[in-house]
Amino acid sequence: MIMRFLGLFVLAALLVLAAYLVAVFEWTYASGERAGWVQKISHKGWICKTWEGELAMSSIPGSIPEKFAFTVRDSAVAELINQSAGQRVRLHYEQHRGLPGTCFGETGYWVDSLVVIQDQSPTGAPIAPTPTPAPVMPPVAGPGTPVRP
Repeated sequence: MIMRFLGLFVLAALLVLAAYLVAVFEWTYASGERAGWVQKISHKGWICKTWEGELAMSSIPGSIPEKFAFTVRDSAVAELINQSAGQRVRLHYEQHRGLPGTCFGETGYWVDSLVVIQDQSPTGAPIAPTPTPAPVMPPVAGPGTPVRP
């Protein structure tokens, strides 16, 4: 009787754990996109290896960038991120909360796709830097030189 009860208890606990894991993996807490420059991406982990990266986001040129840590679970997406090094990218992510341990990634932000951002004008033409005109200085009058308006 006790063995049967213990067996049913263990089975029920395993079913609850399985249902929790399925819910955590399938349910997305949040999703969105972040744009910036990938600072680093590396394949990490002792047993469960995942791709971990950082995106440097700067809203104002010259300001200190905010870092966005993310996890990539698909090696093909990680390879695309590696190929786009040095370019501005937009990463699409899904946030998963309540993951047990770090075997599924060090962060809850799972990147699943990216787009390389090309700086373009509204017409689609690449934006060329515009030269800054030199300031026009009024003529300086020396001693004995008449000043004309």
